[in-house]
Amino acid sequence: MGPSLAAAAAASSQAQVQMAVAGKIAKMNAGAERSVAQLLEASAENMKAVVNNTAPGVGGVVDISV
Repeated sequence: MGPSLAAAAAASSQAQVQMAVAGKIAKMNAGAERSVAQLLEASAENMKAVVNNTAPGVGGVVDISV
């Protein structure tokens, strides 16, 4: 195996490793984005529940004029 062939094989192997790492990072990022979206949806649902279950007169307009 000549030096240029060995260098090409090493570069190919390195490129394969880089692509595998990039793929894993992309999957991790997609999972994190999905988790954030689920968290935001749950937060919105909780806020709706809090707003809908407040006692009468709570959270209404307050007259602060003097």
